[in-house]
Amino acid sequence: MKQAVRQTRTHIGELLARHGVNPRHDLGQNFLIDLNLLEFLVAQAELGSDDLVLEVGTGTGGLTAFLAERAGSVIAVEVDSRMRQLTAAAVDGFTNVTILGCDVLKNKNHFARPVLDALDAATADRSKGLKLVANLPYCVATPVISNLLASNYAWERMVVTIQLELAERMTAQAGDSSYSALTVWLLSQCRIELLKRLPAEVFWPRPKVESAMIRITPDAERRQRIRDRAFLHEFLRGVFQQRRKMLRNVLVSQFKNELNRSQIDAVLESQQLGERARAEELAPPILVDLANALFERIQQTRGAEHSSPRDL
Repeated sequence: MKQAVRQTRTHIGELLARHGVNPRHDLGQNFLIDLNLLEFLVAQAELGSDDLVLEVGTGTGGLTAFLAERAGSVIAVEVDSRMRQLTAAAVDGFTNVTILGCDVLKNKNHFARPVLDALDAATADRSKGLKLVANLPYCVATPVISNLLASNYAWERMVVTIQLELAERMTAQAGDSSYSALTVWLLSQCRIELLKRLPAEVFWPRPKVESAMIRITPDAERRQRIRDRAFLHEFLRGVFQQRRKMLRNVLVSQFKNELNRSQIDAVLESQQLGERARAEELAPPILVDLANALFERIQQTRGAEHSSPRDL
């Protein structure tokens, strides 16, 4: 099998100049040029011959080739046709790489159909473990991570570079200014490690912000605690849209079509939450338990409605 070319800053610059290509800021094309960090990124994924890797934003294909050397197969997604041609050249000779020429997202809540089709076909062989390994473009980092988490794919690990601010938001604690629905959504199902802070100079072109390398690992015990993941997702989006307001009032508004005020009060009391509780102050396990209690009360209410005799 072909050996990956080590794409240094000089190599990438000459490659782009030769093809008359300039990096596009709007697509987040900032290439990781520190090869030690690139190898560290791949090492943290702990790839084996049974692994399936999803890479988003391939750029010139330097990381793609490293992944192809170590993984069983790679699905590489690149929306820019110019970069896609460079990626194809970088992995020429590797037979285990599928390059998709599309935006990874249909919209912020769904992967694009070609991506889903490729993942469905590749994961039909359940012996392959799915891992997201990528220098993620900042503009798609949040939805890519969140959508993979929300999916039914049996993913095993994500090792990605993202904006430092996003990494801090993902790992925030209740009460922090950066604590959000995304924080709880992730920490209620995963373990997140901030592996390295990355200064701007390890990328070319240099971004205006710092970056971070993180590893996300699913936590089966945390995930099993969730009664209904789709409900939890919508619950979190709702309560964090008004994170500083008293939770009782937010819930009365959010679930006005399912539960009345007294039923909301009963749920809050069952969770030992007072009238002045706010979403931004509650740790992920507390919010998960509250979502579970609300989901069960709504199911009970619907069941009671269906079992009541209808008027003739």
